[in-house]
Amino acid sequence: MQEMDYINMGMRIRHARKAKGWSQGELAKQCGISMSFLGHIERGTRIMSLDTFVNLCTALNADADELLWGSAHPSEGRLADMWGQPCVKEKDSDSYSMYIRIMKSVAEIMNEA
Repeated sequence: MQEMDYINMGMRIRHARKAKGWSQGELAKQCGISMSFLGHIERGTRIMSLDTFVNLCTALNADADELLWGSAHPSEGRLADMWGQPCVKEKDSDSYSMYIRIMKSVAEIMNEA
């Protein structure tokens, strides 16, 4: 299992924020967190809750895989772990697309609550 790299994840969040031309204050306000806490997240010195991560993904319009791992699509190994299969075949791409749609729907529901 791959270990979480909070410093690189924070750098990807910072890059996504700057690509939108937003200040830390603007993004923090949209996510309901303090600017100081966002600064810690971007430096990788604090760990955020799942709710905060979902809010960041939604505000930045970024895929979770992109922010977590630096790629828009997980490797076959991660998909295999997710579905308990030895390898992911081409026909499973529809399943992956459905999984992504479900996760985005869950994130939207969480933001409405």
